[in-house]
Amino acid sequence: MLPSIVIFDDFLMDPMRARADALKLNYDPKLNRGNYPGLVSDRPLEIKGLAESVSSRIGVPLGAAAGTAHSCCRLTRKGDKGRSGVHVDPCFYSGILFLNKPEHCHGGTDFFTHRRTGLDRVPAKLTDVLAAGYSHPDALIEDVVNRDTLRPEKWQRTLRIPMKFNRLLLFSPWLFHNSGPAFGNSPEDGRLVCLMFFNRKAQEANGG
Repeated sequence: MLPSIVIFDDFLMDPMRARADALKLNYDPKLNRGNYPGLVSDRPLEIKGLAESVSSRIGVPLGAAAGTAHSCCRLTRKGDKGRSGVHVDPCFYSGILFLNKPEHCHGGTDFFTHRRTGLDRVPAKLTDVLAAGYSHPDALIEDVVNRDTLRPEKWQRTLRIPMKFNRLLLFSPWLFHNSGPAFGNSPEDGRLVCLMFFNRKAQEANGG
């Protein structure tokens, strides 16, 4: 069983090049259709051997989750607002690679417990979903996550993984989580991360 949260510091061999490449991507507001604060790059950041590197570290063959912004970057500046807050991700394992220079690192990624239900994630087992009072995980997501996503009084922050340059944070996508506070006024000092959404490779999932 994979850990709920795992951290790899000094992940990239040349993080300054990755940061420079990330800043060269196009962050066009007209192309931004996401629910979260900030702007997402119009194409992925090329990190050679990314899936293979992460797979070897956690011992599970991984690939990009289809239909996600896998390996795209998000640039968020102070004051940016989104249509969602606390959320879960549609994949097998999520990742955040922090690309801010050390002097600009602030906040990180936050994890929460839902006050009314006492849950800190969407349970993996249907029996636990039923015990929480829901007939299906989708019903729980709708009533807990979607309903209260922008209602901070409904959540208790239980953990913040601090931002650190070239730190890769991997975590279960079903944990209730959100980005930490945005900052900066320009691409050079705004919050810059590379988003990762992994699924198991098909042959692994099928036992092949």
